[in-house]
Amino acid sequence: MIIESSDQVPRTTLLKRFPVPRNFNVAPESRIERGRTWPAPVGATRLKAFDVYRYDPDADGNPRLDTFEVNLDDCGPMVLDALIWIKTKVDPTLAFRRSCREGVCGSCSMNMDGTNWLACTRFISDMGTPATIYPLANMRIIKDLVPDTTHLFAQYEMIEPWLQVKTPDPERERLQSPEERTKVDGYYECILCFCCTSGCPSHWWNGDRFLGPAVLLQAFRWLADSRDEATGERLDGLEDPFRLYRCHTILNCTRTCPKGLNPGKAIAEIKKMIIERQI
Repeated sequence: MIIESSDQVPRTTLLKRFPVPRNFNVAPESRIERGRTWPAPVGATRLKAFDVYRYDPDADGNPRLDTFEVNLDDCGPMVLDALIWIKTKVDPTLAFRRSCREGVCGSCSMNMDGTNWLACTRFISDMGTPATIYPLANMRIIKDLVPDTTHLFAQYEMIEPWLQVKTPDPERERLQSPEERTKVDGYYECILCFCCTSGCPSHWWNGDRFLGPAVLLQAFRWLADSRDEATGERLDGLEDPFRLYRCHTILNCTRTCPKGLNPGKAIAEIKKMIIERQI
């Protein structure tokens, strides 16, 4: 299936046809083992198997995959509903993030059947059997499905994501024309779920210095805002061999954005602005 927009979820992938072994070239202490298989609920007629990644740094042992049989007649339609059902009805120690349940907070981003997405907007019916649930890749795992996003938000802070002005404050609000306002469409909607950054190979390789697609999209959001007066300073901070130019236009970021945004385009626009000011 060719992905034409980021609201499509791939049904089949090359790696499913030619799979790489799960623990290929992985350090022994990080190899994922087969965990516990929890019994199916008594009397349930519609069941769905979920293989869920489990890891507790305070306990001895490697990461594992636990298998849960979810009663679909006692559960909502979304993957997040299934995880809440597992935590409520089966294993209260399962850890994951969630908040709004409406696709606007970004808390429940995780990897589901190989695709980074929001658990609250992914239908159980779209999942394979068994459904596989992992945390976002390329992050230290705090517990189970909870990644440590401290470094990502530190990178977000680096771009100073607030309005910066040099002229005196007006008596009322700073006005924009409708045309100026439309220039931030497709960028302000980012919810910082970091699905794109987790799926970016350049950030896997250079995450200590490359800002990643989510942060760079946010950076362009302020560059595109007609009210902001720090364009030069912002571009100076981004013009760096690693912060910006480690992007190789792989576009995994655009493919996996659950809000349908295009971080790859935002990064290209930043590069274009840097070139234009040199002419």
